[in-house]
Amino acid sequence: MNENLSEHTRNILGLQLPTDPRWVNLAEMQLEDILTDHAYCEQKAATTCISLIQKNPDKELMVEELSPIVTEEWGHFRMVLAELKKRNLRLGKQRKDVYVNKLIDFQKKGGSPMERFLDQMLIMALIEARSCERFKRLSEGLDDAYMRGFYRKFMESEAGHYTLFITLAEHYIDKKTVRQRWAEWLEYEKELMNSQEVRGDRIH
Repeated sequence: MNENLSEHTRNILGLQLPTDPRWVNLAEMQLEDILTDHAYCEQKAATTCISLIQKNPDKELMVEELSPIVTEEWGHFRMVLAELKKRNLRLGKQRKDVYVNKLIDFQKKGGSPMERFLDQMLIMALIEARSCERFKRLSEGLDDAYMRGFYRKFMESEAGHYTLFITLAEHYIDKKTVRQRWAEWLEYEKELMNSQEVRGDRIH
């Protein structure tokens, strides 16, 4: 395993466990599947931001900051669709996202509205962080130079998204509370990644 990448991952994204290096090789062999899954990930990112805006119209800064993210993520969805079409590949069916569903299981059930809001923001931060780390893997490990550049663009574009969600959480909630809960999320995600099968047909 590339220890420099591992250190980079911890320092920049806070993730406790780098992606298994075998994942890139598996993804390269299942390009239609990985592009399909990537497209749906971008679509879900856009619709989740829309949902957050709809549920929290009183949080003006959040509404202002997430509005352009909706446009950006939907643009990414269209970019992946175009790549599929260019390669005469098709957008397959959306699969059950085991990774995201397991993260949702860790969200606090009940509790105050603010506690639920915090977990919603941190789960988005974590998904964005892991996605960015996966894009970095693809941008460095794929044999196809064009596809390395393709995923480099996504990595650079989305690199700041996870910090935005944490910053927004800290705008509305005590910073210490946010950081404590974020540490819990990171530890949970490490165990989740350890327990998941390494598959090349999905981004997460």
